[in-house]
Amino acid sequence: MSGELFGPIFVPGRFREAVSGRAWVRAMLEAEAALARAEARVGLIPEEAAGEISRRCRQMDPDPEELGRRGRAAGNPVPALVKALAAEVPEEAARHVHKGATSQDITDTAAMLVCREALALILSELDALCAACARLAEEHRGILMPARTLLQQALPTTFGLKAAGWLVATLEARRRLREARERGLAAQLGGAAGTLASLGEKGPEVLREYARELGLPEPELPWHTARFRIAELGGALALAAGTLHKVALDIILMAQTEVGEVAEPSGGGRGGSSTLPHKRNPILSVTASAAARRVQDHARTLYGALAQEHERAAGAWHSEWEALSESLALTGGAAAAVREALEGLEVDPGRMQENLGITEGLILAENVTTLAAAHLGRLKAHEMVEAACRRVVEGGGSLREELLAEPGLREVLPEEEIDAALDPARYLGAAGEFVDRALEKYRREG
Repeated sequence: MSGELFGPIFVPGRFREAVSGRAWVRAMLEAEAALARAEARVGLIPEEAAGEISRRCRQMDPDPEELGRRGRAAGNPVPALVKALAAEVPEEAARHVHKGATSQDITDTAAMLVCREALALILSELDALCAACARLAEEHRGILMPARTLLQQALPTTFGLKAAGWLVATLEARRRLREARERGLAAQLGGAAGTLASLGEKGPEVLREYARELGLPEPELPWHTARFRIAELGGALALAAGTLHKVALDIILMAQTEVGEVAEPSGGGRGGSSTLPHKRNPILSVTASAAARRVQDHARTLYGALAQEHERAAGAWHSEWEALSESLALTGGAAAAVREALEGLEVDPGRMQENLGITEGLILAENVTTLAAAHLGRLKAHEMVEAACRRVVEGGGSLREELLAEPGLREVLPEEEIDAALDPARYLGAAGEFVDRALEKYRREG
């Protein structure tokens, strides 16, 4: 595996650390410590034993790779970790390590703890990203630019509205992740088959105290083969990554040499080419795009793991670990890259205005058709304006000239009305109101 070479390109260190092997091991030890304290609280094990176990769990720092090698025989690292923990505590306490739990209990609970911390980092990035979108929407609410459909100029719009669209989509993605963090996580404790039989009648009490110790919600019952929590989280991460991908793709397209409407922040060699010294590549958006694509693939793995055999999966559970870690890290990496791109985005209103004019008025053809239709009927107006547009494309003149040269149109549209119809600032529809709605949503949701 080559994560040490390529990983830092896509994912900042804080996100890689949050889902690292050490982060998982720390979470597993936190789960073991919480289990011991919960069992002591309900009288299943001595307080002294729980104290020794908790203390050693805080102090231990085993090598994740070594645990992984030792875990090959069992198919997961928990047995090796439990053996190492038992060797670290006095013999009396060692008898109570991992009491009543199974490897999946500890691994699933660790997954919830890892997710909680990683989601906090992602949400912090999305908070800053929303702020950047809101600033762009407000500052550029009236800056005209072409709207594009199928990569072709369609109608006039504003850059403020484009940023407002990014803002609302990111707010929605953030809401889904907040909900996943607040309500979708839960402790897992079910024992060998989800009954907690080895804990006797104390099982439900232990589960309640275990969840309380960890600061996680208590589930109604063990969820060892009901994987909707993991799949739902994967879906929320995929939605967030997809939203980030859309923003990144817009930046990439607007930064093309022939378009030139925006540019990512440069400096420190960012965006340079190994062979072309003149280039300023939108590399933040490029890496965000690449990271986001991979999250979609991991989401498919997590959804595919929903179907699990009876009370312990034969492989589906195991497929989740790295897919979940990678989804968290890559979504965080994409969010950080897009946030940085937007915070330093260089906007060129002059180029946007210039691009509005390259069709020689064709971008306002719909407006002319609408005005003419009030006098000529929709079909006839469409045919006449379409013919004028075709002549512009074929002859290289302007739409204004062709409209003025069309007697049928001149009869119903005076020159001043044609000029007004070809003013992009007069054909923005509800763009301003939609920007206001987006900003109000942002202020309301914070």
